[in-house]
Amino acid sequence: MLAAPKDLAGIRRDVLASLVVFLVALPLCVGVAVASGVPAELGLITGIVGGLVAGSLPGSSLQVSGPAAGMTVLVLEAVTEFGLGALGVLVLATGLLQVALGALRFGRWFRAISVAVVQGMLAGIGLVLLLGQLYTMAGRPQPHSGPEKIAGLPRLAVRIATDRASLTSFAVGATTIAVLVLWRLLPPRARAVPAPLAAVALATAVTAAAGPHVAHVEVRGLLRAVRPPGVDDLGALAGPAVLGTVVAFTLIASAESLFSAAAVDRMHRGPRTDYDKELIAQGVGNTVCGALGALPMTAVIVRSAANVQAGARTSLSRVLHGVWLLLFAALLPAAIGVIPLAALAGVLVHAGTKLIPVKEIRPLWREHRGEAVVLGVTATAILVTNLFEGVLLGLVLAVVKTAWETSHLHVDVRAAADGRLLTVTLTGSATFLRLPRVLETLEGLPKGHPVELDLSPLRHLDHACRTALDTWAARQGATVKGVPIGAASGNADGVRG
Repeated sequence: MLAAPKDLAGIRRDVLASLVVFLVALPLCVGVAVASGVPAELGLITGIVGGLVAGSLPGSSLQVSGPAAGMTVLVLEAVTEFGLGALGVLVLATGLLQVALGALRFGRWFRAISVAVVQGMLAGIGLVLLLGQLYTMAGRPQPHSGPEKIAGLPRLAVRIATDRASLTSFAVGATTIAVLVLWRLLPPRARAVPAPLAAVALATAVTAAAGPHVAHVEVRGLLRAVRPPGVDDLGALAGPAVLGTVVAFTLIASAESLFSAAAVDRMHRGPRTDYDKELIAQGVGNTVCGALGALPMTAVIVRSAANVQAGARTSLSRVLHGVWLLLFAALLPAAIGVIPLAALAGVLVHAGTKLIPVKEIRPLWREHRGEAVVLGVTATAILVTNLFEGVLLGLVLAVVKTAWETSHLHVDVRAAADGRLLTVTLTGSATFLRLPRVLETLEGLPKGHPVELDLSPLRHLDHACRTALDTWAARQGATVKGVPIGAASGNADGVRG
């Protein structure tokens, strides 16, 4: 439910904060839609739903939802593969799955995803977004894959240097990036205008006054952009490729939203986020977005941080930001059509660079080298393959790394006083990851000596190790101390004192 401020001062703060968030969200909603390969109005629709629907539901009181740069790459891949008509059903299914996961109290488990995987996911998205939007800044079509984007950069540079139209378009985007970077150096009063809005407005004004021939956003109107999924579209959910995309949408949108909620909670002293309710709120919002054929919705840290920093106290601010987006889209749709595409591409190039945790990589490599490897592999895999496969590889690698680090095993071989009996003591956790080392030690023992295998110090003995030790002991005639080889499987695995 919408929480309203209890005093006029609180209402005034929330209204002012909503205006700030609206000004931040406006260019980002349009830019994310264009970069996703869909009409600009669909980004505004998602922003409106994020404010009016998700903003009025319980969960997190101050974080703001809408179309996110982090979903751009996945949406573009889905639209390219399945067509724009399938977007609504993909988002609708994502929303319903999020509602179900929230109702089953899975919200808290999304926080268990490795931070390195999430950072790698964002870094990979940032790289793909940055590389792709460089082509849009120059008015050129993007190559489809990450390697093709990289390989095409020299040709793109030559094109910019030799073609006047490309150079002009690229200059508009580069100027937009420069404004975004330098905006923070201005006096606080000037920075009251959000940097993305100022950069896009300046680029729009310059191109309108100077009259260079650059591409602009195409405008069809809010109602014409709405395309609810039909019966034929719903039938596409039976395909495994579509279901895989829905799972990817759900995983990434939910993880981004709940990680954003954790970050926003550290910015204020108000009520903490209920992760299960927030997941349901995101799911309801995405269900509505899917029914309208719009972009998927996530909580967005940039808009959420702007909301907190602007002094918001309740969820009224995020609901009102949706109202302002709706009024703008309904009353001033032609204003979108004068925005240069190169300026929006510049905004997204800047957003892409901010997704890459450059400052954190070096200390992470020094202190947690394994986590840095997971981050790097995830980002590289996303760039080389696609978002879903890259994240899946990152998750698998994180699980394997954790299993390897927790399966510490020490093998100690000692000879008795008579020099005949050999005692092999295993200490720690005996898992399949350490099995090659254990077997190598056992098979390297001197032949013809009786062997005692002491398993009593083990904390854990998994089925793979148990089976291998059973086979080796039976073949060598070894005696076993601690865990009886050949006992029932229910007694073989687990924690041992």
